[in-house]
Amino acid sequence: MPFHAHSIPLSFIPSPSSNGFHLGPLFIHVYGLMYVIGITLAIIITRRRWRAMGGNPDLVGDVAIWAVPAGIIGARIYFDITTPADIPHHWWGVFAVWSGGLGIWGGIAAGAAAGIWRVKRAGASGGQFANAIAPALLVAQAVGRIGNYFNQELFGKPTTLPWGLEISAAHRPAGYLTSGTFQPTFLYELIFDLALAAGLVWLGHHRQIRPWGLFALYVAGYSAFRIFEESVRIDSSEHFLGLRLNFYVAAILTLVGIAWFIRCQRAPASPTAGLQPPETDDGEGGAAADEPPSEVASASEAPRPSEAASPSGLAAGNAEQ
Repeated sequence: MPFHAHSIPLSFIPSPSSNGFHLGPLFIHVYGLMYVIGITLAIIITRRRWRAMGGNPDLVGDVAIWAVPAGIIGARIYFDITTPADIPHHWWGVFAVWSGGLGIWGGIAAGAAAGIWRVKRAGASGGQFANAIAPALLVAQAVGRIGNYFNQELFGKPTTLPWGLEISAAHRPAGYLTSGTFQPTFLYELIFDLALAAGLVWLGHHRQIRPWGLFALYVAGYSAFRIFEESVRIDSSEHFLGLRLNFYVAAILTLVGIAWFIRCQRAPASPTAGLQPPETDDGEGGAAADEPPSEVASASEAPRPSEAASPSGLAAGNAEQ
């Protein structure tokens, strides 16, 4: 393929010249903006899925209030521990999430812990809620990868493929200063996340998936993709036996996710008890929300005294209890 003077092929994906924009006196970082959009979409999707399962959609907002901050804190802690070389050399460097640096494993672990606590506190089913949120998490992660594009990070090895990503010299790792275009691994993950999200939704509609099953598949599927991604990425990372640390984490979580899913599917079927009933228009769940339509209809038609006194009337009354 023909090259320009700086080893850039004729066909490539250009990188943005800036990672943000000014809004009055404020500078908006696209990385942070994408996470806000991703989290918002995740909340909307989860509310719809949780309502369709018979749960109270207001629970999603309560979970988000606790799980989102916990997830951001957990993700930053994981990044600081596993990628210390990338921490800005300032006293506030360990907190600089606006410059990138959120480890998904830490974010999911901390966010899930906080979220399960709130779900259990509300008396709802943690496994059913996890199934509802699994595809939404993947959508949020996909949107977040757009922020990586604007930060010129999370790219892979040099390539001459037509979809190679142009990276400015200031963002190229040491040893790759003469390379012009790189594998857009953030784009690969974006596409995979959306595809896996669609797959989980399809499975939930067409197969009998037990509580926690879709979330286990999310863990297994995403981690399996990260095995490939970690073998391509060249950004800074801690290494062990010549391989990136997250390669081992991804491999372990892939096996854990598969085993978890098998265990979930082998578990005896349980009713959807624990799902909060959706609220009525006046904001309060009533008896009609807790009883099947047939029982509500029967309760609204009280038997006449003659029927109640007859053996057939008594039998009918016992059948409704």
